Amino acid sequence: MRSRSLLDSFNNAFEGIIYAFKSERNIRLHFLATGGVLVLSLLLQLTKLEILILFMTIAFVIVTEMINTALEVTVDLITPEYHPLAAIIKNVAAGAVLVAAGLAVVVGYLIFAPKFDPLIPRVIESLQKAPAYLSMVAILLTIVLVIISKSITKKGRLVQGGMPSGHTALGASVATAIFFICHNSLVVFLAGFLVVLIAESRVENQVHSWTEVIAGGTLGFLVSLMVFQLLK
Repeated sequence: MRSRSLLDSFNNAFEGIIYAFKSERNIRLHFLATGGVLVLSLLLQLTKLEILILFMTIAFVIVTEMINTALEVTVDLITPEYHPLAAIIKNVAAGAVLVAAGLAVVVGYLIFAPKFDPLIPRVIESLQKAPAYLSMVAILLTIVLVIISKSITKKGRLVQGGMPSGHTALGASVATAIFFICHNSLVVFLAGFLVVLIAESRVENQVHSWTEVIAGGTLGFLVSLMVFQLLK
């Protein structure tokens, strides 16, 4: 009887995880980020302590997201209509998630930045003689390709909506250019973080879907990469 009860508990727990994964976009993003972080940890040969810290941080973020989801569902069950106290509960829970995510960013930087510092100079060494105007060429070419893509798909306007996301494409193009011309890993990290914020804001405001912002980011990255590689 106990084993059945224990099995039921595990099944209920897994159902909760699956529900949170299916219903919450942020949790899906956290799981995606987790996969990327784990791949990086293998490629960069992190120590056992570093991997342990990463696992604990990732688990902390996901747990806070799941608690936030549980609180939101509970509040909606108790009071379907708007109530100031219900709003406070949701805001505080969301704040806890933000604190956890901020901690994850700091931990990620402290662990990964030292690993990338020796690599970045070697990667960009061959690009140091690249003319300064290449950044502008990459940005202008990105704009042109975004316009062409939107005219083909006939969705959205130049600065709002459509495939791909122009804002994300420009952000990724600029961030990639910064990667090629800057020696400081912190600056490169912050530039990439800003691109993520741009993408998230476009989705949050329902201007673009995640497919559109990922397409835009990929386009901007590839255009800048091509320009710096071919025209250096």
